[in-house]
Amino acid sequence: MTETFDLLITGGTIVNQDGNGLGDVGVSGGKITAIGDLSTKHAGQRINANGLHVLPGVIDTQVHFREPGPTHKEDLQTGSRAAVLGGVVGVFEMPNTDPTTSTVEALEYKLKRAKGRMHCDHAFYAGATHDNADLLPDLERVPGCAGVKVFMGASTGSLLVADDEGVASVLAAISRRAAFHCEDEERLIARKHLAREGDWQSHVEVRDAKAALLATQRLIRLARAAGKRVHVLHVSTAEEMAFLAEHKDIATVEVTPQHLTLSAPDCYAQMQGRAQMNPPIRTMEHQDGLWAALRAGIVDVIATDHAPHTLAEKAQSYPASPSGMPGVQYLVPIMLDHVNAGRLSLERFVDLTSAGPKRIFGLASKGRLAVGYDADFTLVDLKERRTITDADSASKSAWTPYDGKTVTGWPMATIIRGIGVMRDDEVVMAGAGEPILFEEALA
Repeated sequence: MTETFDLLITGGTIVNQDGNGLGDVGVSGGKITAIGDLSTKHAGQRINANGLHVLPGVIDTQVHFREPGPTHKEDLQTGSRAAVLGGVVGVFEMPNTDPTTSTVEALEYKLKRAKGRMHCDHAFYAGATHDNADLLPDLERVPGCAGVKVFMGASTGSLLVADDEGVASVLAAISRRAAFHCEDEERLIARKHLAREGDWQSHVEVRDAKAALLATQRLIRLARAAGKRVHVLHVSTAEEMAFLAEHKDIATVEVTPQHLTLSAPDCYAQMQGRAQMNPPIRTMEHQDGLWAALRAGIVDVIATDHAPHTLAEKAQSYPASPSGMPGVQYLVPIMLDHVNAGRLSLERFVDLTSAGPKRIFGLASKGRLAVGYDADFTLVDLKERRTITDADSASKSAWTPYDGKTVTGWPMATIIRGIGVMRDDEVVMAGAGEPILFEEALA
């Protein structure tokens, strides 16, 4: 009897743990069921991927979609639309919403709001506070929870856990790997006076490299004492990378496309408030250090820290202007442009955006283009040349830090659990996203 698949992707160059080469992928029941020469097989649907590379679905493990809260900047629907248009099949959304995602009820409320509205698969971080350590074990086990997020600096209200005692109590309570924003709050406060009115370049002085390094060193000391695993978000300094290289047994490392692409002082002169984020975009010396760490294998994952604000908000004079920029829609084009420029291989890009998330967070059935896994694919044209513009931004914030940048390499289709969600810059299936599950929360 002739085998029949729900979906066949034929004629593309498959990039996975077996290397890269021409082949076909068969999908049944939302799972990958065959890889190889399937040209004689039958399927309910076929996608001709001739000339395209078929990648495991790209996952962005740090986004802020602002819902519930200041949804005039973004919401779960618009943020996830930007994601799938950019070839992203899944996102981990952050807890600094209003109210914060710091109780089981708040986390379940977010999951309920996402159902039928989010276009990509999704998980939500639980936010640690000084008062909820006893809740964290239950939060970690909620299906769709990405783990615990801790702000050691750069946050306000209950989500700021700046002191060693508070961080230690969080580490003592958790069992899964927790993610940390590492800037030393005491140093940030002490240097606040260095902010110069209307001078975004002074942002780098207020939030200097030492503030980041001090917090990262404190975190590693506390994590080692507790015997716990940690994930250091948006590492921005060469010194942190050198330090973290000595602690890979307990620490995994994230870097953002913007820290790899933009540099001071030029970005502040050209973009002003649009270039402002925490931790800051730094000089080429630090960017070179990030690329060296990426090539050395110290970096485990690339994520965008998509954190949109409106252009009116970003146009405020520094330091009143808010920190953060959109990014999820252009993770793939920006990094493929780096691939085409020879700064990293396509295989390393796949490692940083699918295999990396699987290793770090223990994704259940996601993160590999392999039989038995979810049928998540990002189909890309490595030769497609486009210019990124604000006008094409799907984020509710309606802008991008890469406005006017011409790149080579573009996502042509996003397929999630065998469902075609984006094709040729159009969302063709709305609201199909489901919660992402994690191995450590299945039992």
